Amino acid sequence: MKDRINNVIDEQINNLNNLKKGDYIETLIKISESIVKCIKNGGKILIAGNGGSAADAQHFAAEIIGRFVLERKGYPAIALTTDTSIITSIGNDYGYDYIFARQIEGLGNKNDIFIGISTSGNSKNIIEAIKTAKEKGLTIISLTGKDGGQIKELSDICLNLSYKETARVQEHHLMSYHLICEFVEKELKSYYND
Repeated sequence: MKDRINNVIDEQINNLNNLKKGDYIETLIKISESIVKCIKNGGKILIAGNGGSAADAQHFAAEIIGRFVLERKGYPAIALTTDTSIITSIGNDYGYDYIFARQIEGLGNKNDIFIGISTSGNSKNIIEAIKTAKEKGLTIISLTGKDGGQIKELSDICLNLSYKETARVQEHHLMSYHLICEFVEKELKSYYND
């Protein structure tokens, strides 16, 4: 067990150091600036994922609506993973692949952003959501892992963490959306509170 813990710590240190060498920082800034622009223009953020990424979608939306660190007004965000009546009725009537696409069809507008979270980059319901979001003119942001899968190519901005282990991807997705929330909150605080 000790060896495994040490290996994971070493892997995390290596992964974090590698983030400084690629386009990670620039991509985080791009995502943050897109969210700021969206909210300033009266848009909202729609977020979805499966499993642990569903929890990330909810966490991300909570930080945007509630607060991250600063006391400020709430910003508009919806986790599409939270309404079991909607999810189960769409899953039953249209199929699980459409549980997010149908919500985007009903809730999404041109000024909005859809954030799809998928560690594989190939989640079918995220792909269908992206297709619907594109049809409606939303900006598509994705958080992926491994090689980014199909979702990487379908996104306007993709934050791809090319780690093999899903757990490492999820851990750094969390760090990433925390950094995004910090940037967004600081940028919008004066805009909303002045």
